[in-house]
Amino acid sequence: MMLPRQDYYSLLGLTRDASLEEIRRAYHEAALKLHPDKNTAAGETELFLGVQQAYEVLSNPARRKQYDATLPPEEKLSLPYTHYVMYSRSNLVHLDESQMIYLILELGVPDEARASPSPPLNVCLVLDRSSSMRGEKMDIVKATAIQVLRNLRPQDILSVVAFSDRAEVILPASYLQDKARSEAKIQMLQPSGATEIFQGLEAGVKEVMRSVDSKRLNHIILLTDGHTYGDEQQCLALASRLAELGIGISGMGIGQEWNDIFLDVLSTRTGGSSAYIARPQDIKRLLLEKFEALTQTYAEDITLELKPIEDVELMYAFRLQPDPSPIALEEKSLHLGSIQQDANTQVIFEYMIHPKAVKSEILTLMDGTLKVSIASQVMPVPSLRLRLQRPVSELPEAEPPPPRIVQALSRLMLYRMQDRARKDLEKGNIDSATRQLQVLASKLLTQGERSLAQTILLEVDHLQKQNSLTIEGSKKIKYGTRSLFNAPSNKELIS
Repeated sequence: MMLPRQDYYSLLGLTRDASLEEIRRAYHEAALKLHPDKNTAAGETELFLGVQQAYEVLSNPARRKQYDATLPPEEKLSLPYTHYVMYSRSNLVHLDESQMIYLILELGVPDEARASPSPPLNVCLVLDRSSSMRGEKMDIVKATAIQVLRNLRPQDILSVVAFSDRAEVILPASYLQDKARSEAKIQMLQPSGATEIFQGLEAGVKEVMRSVDSKRLNHIILLTDGHTYGDEQQCLALASRLAELGIGISGMGIGQEWNDIFLDVLSTRTGGSSAYIARPQDIKRLLLEKFEALTQTYAEDITLELKPIEDVELMYAFRLQPDPSPIALEEKSLHLGSIQQDANTQVIFEYMIHPKAVKSEILTLMDGTLKVSIASQVMPVPSLRLRLQRPVSELPEAEPPPPRIVQALSRLMLYRMQDRARKDLEKGNIDSATRQLQVLASKLLTQGERSLAQTILLEVDHLQKQNSLTIEGSKKIKYGTRSLFNAPSNKELIS
C-alpha cells in the first residue's frame, strides 16, 4: 500500500491547527494501534510507516511550515459518526448582566455503519468480597459472573478480581477457553475482610493492561456494597490515568452503605457512570444489562478538549443518554462516554455568558476539539473542530426554545433540585433542603411519578424529625431522578 500524498493530519486524526502536544499524543496513540509487533494485517505496516513519516514532518516546525504550504484548501471532514447541535436560544442580547444559554450535542452511528460488528471486549470484573457481601449478595454475584462468562464471544477477553482488604486475581485476563474450570474458581469465592477499593482497582487495572489494545473495548466494572476509607484519592488518581489511556470504569453499588458521591466521581472521570442496585435480586439483571451494553458499543471513548473563552463560563454538563450522568468538569478533557449502536449519545451544556462577552456581534460559545475513538477503524478518527457561535443583537428572538431542549431542561431541573438539597444538608441548611425536596415531590406528582414523589415525602418527614435523610432514601431520590431522562427525537445539523 503506497501513501505518496496521504494528508499527514488526517493520518494522525488531527486538525491543521493541532498543537505540538496534540501531534505527539496522536502519534503515540496511532503507533500503539499500528505497530508491526502487534499487527500483521495486510497494509498495516505501510500505514505505520506513514504515521512515522507524518510525525517526523509535523513535529518539526520548519518542515511542518513547508508541508502546510503544499496543502490544498481543507475539505469538509468525512466522519464515521453523525453529529448535531441544538441551542436553547437563537441569539444572545447586549445586556449589562449575565445570561444563560444551553446546547445539546448529539453523536450517533451512521445508517451504513449500524450493522458493523462491535469491537471485542477486554473487561475486568472487580468484585467486592468483603464480609458484608456474605449470603444472598455473594451467591447472586457469583452466579451472575458465571453467566457473564458463558455469554462471552470467542473474541472477548475477561478477567475477574475479588477484593476486600487485599485483592486476588480469580481469573487472569484470557480468552477463557476452559470455562468449566473458570466457573469452579468463581464458585469458590468466599466473603471475608474489610473494603479497600483501591486494592481491587489496582489489581483490575493490571489485568486489563495485560491485554490493552486500541482495537478492543477496554473496561473495568466495579461492584461493591461498602465504603472505602483512606484510599479515595488513590482511586481517583488511578481513574484519571485510565481516562488518558481510554479505559473506562463503571461503578455499581449494592444496597445502602456504599458511597455514591465517590463512585460517581470515580466513574465519570473516565466517561463512565454509576448505578444503584437497591436489592440483591437486581444484581443479575443490571450487571448483564451492562455487559450487553458494552457489546453494543460503536465508539468507546468521546473526548472534548475545550479552549478557555474569556467571559464565557461552562457551568455544568450532563449526559442525557445513554447512562444519564453528570460530566466531570475538573479534568482538562471532558470524557463524554461512548456511542451505542442503538442509542445516540446526547450531552447538554450550560453556559454562563458574562456582560463583557456580548460586546461584539458574534459570540463564540465553544471552541474545542472533539475526539472519538472507534476500535473498528484501522486509522485514527479525524478530530472535529467544534467552534460554536451565536449572534448577539439588541433584542431577544421571539421564537421559543426547541421542545427537545425544554424536555431535557425540565428533567435536568428535577435532578439538580435533589442535588442542591443534598448540598444544603451538607452545609446544615435544613430548611432550604426541606423546601427543595417538597417542591421536587410536588413537581413529580404533577408528572405522574407517584412512587418517587412518595419516597421524597417520606424523606422530608424523616428530615424534619432527624435533621437528615436516610441513606437508602437519599440514593433512591438521586438515582430515581436520574432515571427520568429519555431520548429526544428532533435533530438539527451543526452549521
